[in-house]
Amino acid sequence: MFLELRHLRSLKAIEEAENLAQAAERLHLTQSALSHQIKVVERYFDIELYQRKHKPLRLSHAGQRLLNLAQRILPEVEAAEYELKHLAGADSGRLHITIECHSCFEWLIPTLDYYRTHWPEVEVDLRLANNFEPIKALLQEDVDLVITTDKVAHAGIVFEALFDYQAVAIMANDHPLANKPYLCAADFSNETLITYPVEQQRLDIFTHFLNPQNVAPRQLRQSELTVMILQLVASGRGIAVLPEWVVEDYIARHYVTARPLGKNGMKGTLYAAIRQREAEQAYLVDFIELAREGLLLRKKF
Repeated sequence: MFLELRHLRSLKAIEEAENLAQAAERLHLTQSALSHQIKVVERYFDIELYQRKHKPLRLSHAGQRLLNLAQRILPEVEAAEYELKHLAGADSGRLHITIECHSCFEWLIPTLDYYRTHWPEVEVDLRLANNFEPIKALLQEDVDLVITTDKVAHAGIVFEALFDYQAVAIMANDHPLANKPYLCAADFSNETLITYPVEQQRLDIFTHFLNPQNVAPRQLRQSELTVMILQLVASGRGIAVLPEWVVEDYIARHYVTARPLGKNGMKGTLYAAIRQREAEQAYLVDFIELAREGLLLRKKF
């Protein structure tokens, strides 16, 4: 038998992500590796799975046949995996989560809703890391998982990569900086920067972009809500820096304009930090896997 679950998962991921790059990220593959996997199947059966003259990619009849199989088989396999884990006595526990990024709510809440349907016996709680040190809280077992952009080596702690992201500067459509292909640190010196109510040393825009160039914005303004930040930006009250996936819908609707930070952009990785001794705990492992798919889940809800 040639076909494997990984082939079906790849087709399903491409269909759900709607492009090869995002599907590869979801599957933790390079884009070229995912493309090669599809071509191997095509060569084996001497048939095309995609009509490559169409953009975006469109499934051929054979490709649709395999996608239908994937959509029928994979949910049954996943359900069986969950049942086996539950039979092993791993169906209950505590998952107290701390997040260091306000924008994570955009994908985390749908992820948690989905997670609870599979692990109803797990006690789930969520809190922002505003008034305590999250890694210290993790070591003291006050929380069980920390979602963070800061990977700091620490004995007893494992950092699992969730997904990569790019931070972009957003501004009103008629803002003068919208005429630039990308923003430099110096561009912020005459601007009001709107951020979440977080200490500067925990904001990537300062630690990775402004501080290294000894640049400070003219003024700071804070808001806890992403939607309020976007409203302030759209009305010309300042500029903000947010992950691209947070604002992609607003950009598509021309509500605001986005520009990269620097010629090469400012990229980062979101991590889940857990205690090393619990790294194989089934309900933790499954949450991390779901969190890696969080952006796709957000689009479904």
